Amino acid sequence: MTGVHLVVMGVSGCGKSAVGQAVADALALPLIEGDAFHPAANVDKMSRGVPLQDEDRAGWLARLGDELSRHPQGAVLTCSALKRSYRDLLRSHARGLRFLHLQVTQDEALRRVATRGGHFYPPSLVASQFEALENPAGEDGVLVVDAQRPVAQVTHETVAWINSTIRN
Repeated sequence: MTGVHLVVMGVSGCGKSAVGQAVADALALPLIEGDAFHPAANVDKMSRGVPLQDEDRAGWLARLGDELSRHPQGAVLTCSALKRSYRDLLRSHARGLRFLHLQVTQDEALRRVATRGGHFYPPSLVASQFEALENPAGEDGVLVVDAQRPVAQVTHETVAWINSTIRN
């Protein structure tokens, strides 16, 4: 789908990577995995259980915005995008940027993070993401879905929403 830019967002453990890949595949768009763009200092900090601050995220978000700009044909980006200011920065790089907010309870996010292996993000940081989250519900170009639904259902709803926004 040409020219569509979507950020799959939410707290750690909400399913950004799985849903992002499924939506990217359904739309025939490249996936930009946001975690792959964290500088080593951020990964080290999170690995030690230290939450990132706005100043830690600034360069990372700028890099992600640049990545979106490098894909004028469209792309799906996975990124926590916890605060409105972060989303606005990303919006400045891709006109008409849409966000899919995968909403999940703190207990479910903690359970998911605790059971995944090989990831630098420890369960001890889940609460800090909920503290930082500024709910995007009501912002233009945002779809909020229950992240505890099956990936296939979330993907179907997201693709239908994107198609409806293109036609309008």
